[in-house]
Amino acid sequence: MKQLPKFNVLLIAVCVLIIVFGFALMTGEPSGATEYNPDIFSYRRITLGPMISLAGFVLMIVAILFPKKNKEDEL
Repeated sequence: MKQLPKFNVLLIAVCVLIIVFGFALMTGEPSGATEYNPDIFSYRRITLGPMISLAGFVLMIVAILFPKKNKEDEL
């Protein structure tokens, strides 16, 4: 079983941080049973956070499949 190169592991770590940042953007005060919070439908929580998280997941796939620069190891 081959290990991923250090560069790929670094890219994966950056992608995890991007995903966590996207989820952090989706957090906030919820609407309760007694009061309505219109912030639950804000651009940050509905659009921006999920788009950043999705980009992180897509980049994670790219980071895992990113080829090595050294072609001698393939032999």
